[in-house]
Amino acid sequence: MRFLHTSDWHLGRSFHRVNLLGAQRAFLDHLVETARTENVDAVLVAGDVYDRAVPPLAAVELFDDALHRLAGLGVPTVMISGNHDSARRLGVGSGLMRQAGIHLRTDPAACADPVVLRDAHGEVALYGLPYLEPALVKEEFGARRADHAQVLGAAMDRVRDDLAGRPAGTRSVVLAHAFVTGGAPSDSERDITVGGVESVPAAVFDGVDYAALGHLHGCQTITDRVRYSGSPLAYSFSEEHHRKSMWLVELDAAGAVRAERLDCPVPRPLARVRGRLADLLEDPALARHEEAWVEATLTDAARPHEPMARLAGRFPHILSLAFEPEDGPARSLASYAQRLRGRSDQEIAEDFVEHVRAGRAVDDEERAVLRSALDEVRVDDVLREVAR
Repeated sequence: MRFLHTSDWHLGRSFHRVNLLGAQRAFLDHLVETARTENVDAVLVAGDVYDRAVPPLAAVELFDDALHRLAGLGVPTVMISGNHDSARRLGVGSGLMRQAGIHLRTDPAACADPVVLRDAHGEVALYGLPYLEPALVKEEFGARRADHAQVLGAAMDRVRDDLAGRPAGTRSVVLAHAFVTGGAPSDSERDITVGGVESVPAAVFDGVDYAALGHLHGCQTITDRVRYSGSPLAYSFSEEHHRKSMWLVELDAAGAVRAERLDCPVPRPLARVRGRLADLLEDPALARHEEAWVEATLTDAARPHEPMARLAGRFPHILSLAFEPEDGPARSLASYAQRLRGRSDQEIAEDFVEHVRAGRAVDDEERAVLRSALDEVRVDDVLREVAR
């Protein structure tokens, strides 16, 4: 049985204020055509269909069009909600959509209710585990603690229990939206840290033939049976070297996995350039970046006159400009976003406390208080999205 594994569409998202709807439409065209030409048995979408809980109308229309086209091909689609999605909104109409072969899995309580497909070798059970916010689903799963490993582990126990009751030889696939230990993050993913921990071990997926993961935006293999497809488009300059793709996954009669990467369309390459303004304007080696979306970091000792306009003369698609003087205090001149890049909410909060206390770092008790406060804020945000 052949599957097309994708995730993290983030429909409605922009890139440094550049509207990506056209690029997202081109990707979905590519997805539908690939599903047709590769004769896949199902399309798997592992969460973050939209970029926010209440997406713009144009993004909803794009999503609707893609589902109609997949249904028109007769290709079943199994889709879960991610941490950017509103599970309740995404799940509206799921009962009717199921009749057209579109299976939306957004209810944590239904994680052990699989979509069952059949081929010449028997049944394949596809389990959809939507993003599980630990504080909100702890009671549902009877978890001892509100953390990712506990709730995802409990959900997978339900999956394994259901699978054990199915005919011998039933193959299995799980869709999940989580940060699995060993994965490489990028700047464009939303922090899901709970209690200071954001990742779960890959062993949580033991017992199934394939785990189709979403959340991390780089395509990567955790194990032969546990993989991220990554996002189909770059959503931050930290993804400059990503090869955007989908997995074409084949399960044989015994459940062995063969996976092939299929490239996605690239609307425009990304480039990070760094150096003195004069060098960036003149260096012939940078000619290859003149049609790319560019992030430039200037190292001049003094801020040059009209640097953005001058750089745009050579790099017309420049989107971001930062200053890090080689001979000066880079921290004071770097943009706020540059200084925070790659840092978690917990680290930022601890840095702030240390700053206002003239260099005295937080102790373990204060660190725990900050962690608890951040967890409560994130849960409140999720509850507000659910209520909207």
